[in-house]
Amino acid sequence: MPSYLKFLRVSGLAWKVWMRNRDVFMKTYKVNFILPLLEPILYLLALGFGLGLYIGTIDGTPYAVFIAPGLISISIMNSAFFECTYGSYVRMYYQKTFDAIVATPLNLDEVITGEILWGATRSLINASLMLMVIIAFGLVSLPTALIIIPFSFLAGFLFSTIAMCFIAVSPTIDSLNYPIFLLITPMFLFSGTFFPISILPQPIQYISIASLPLVHVVEISRALTMSRWDELLLFNLVWITIVSIVFFVLSVNLMKRRLIS
Repeated sequence: MPSYLKFLRVSGLAWKVWMRNRDVFMKTYKVNFILPLLEPILYLLALGFGLGLYIGTIDGTPYAVFIAPGLISISIMNSAFFECTYGSYVRMYYQKTFDAIVATPLNLDEVITGEILWGATRSLINASLMLMVIIAFGLVSLPTALIIIPFSFLAGFLFSTIAMCFIAVSPTIDSLNYPIFLLITPMFLFSGTFFPISILPQPIQYISIASLPLVHVVEISRALTMSRWDELLLFNLVWITIVSIVFFVLSVNLMKRRLIS
């Protein structure tokens, strides 16, 4: 069996990597907290309340209320994906942080897992800050909307594992532009963030549901912020969980193959 297909060897030491990244993050926390606070305000003013004056409502829901969970979901996706692409690539290739950590009792599996856990944490932080702003605008239903905070960690974990897979196959940092243009941007536009995917042609709807993780994150976030439940939410949650596990195993193995070879 090839070495990159072996079972993972992960222990609690992975949190040491998480703690290292947390300490670095906190050194510039003022800058790191400004964008997640300003971003929802700008989007809500420009789209929710600006464009929303012309759109009115979607299925009886004010447009600002409709896009609020979409904005949270976008924040979850972007914070995890960019942290575990550009951030992790810099730590791996330019700063040689991975090499330094592996010189300690930690192994590669734990280093990569720690990176993924930190990416998920960035999603939790950004989603929490964005949720505070949206609550201040009175656009969500409490207390169910607060469930988004723990959910954002799970969703961020998914996007972090996907990001790690791209790092494993990207020869240079510039190559990371491809997944952004070919995956992140389409998800940003066609995952039900700014309009219901039900208005898309049916084949595209099926493709989106089957292949775009953000679709499932938006559906759950919208259900939580609007306290609306349906039978598909369990499917969304199961989809996210299963795909997260698959990409976690795949990302760690691919990264090990890159770093060892």
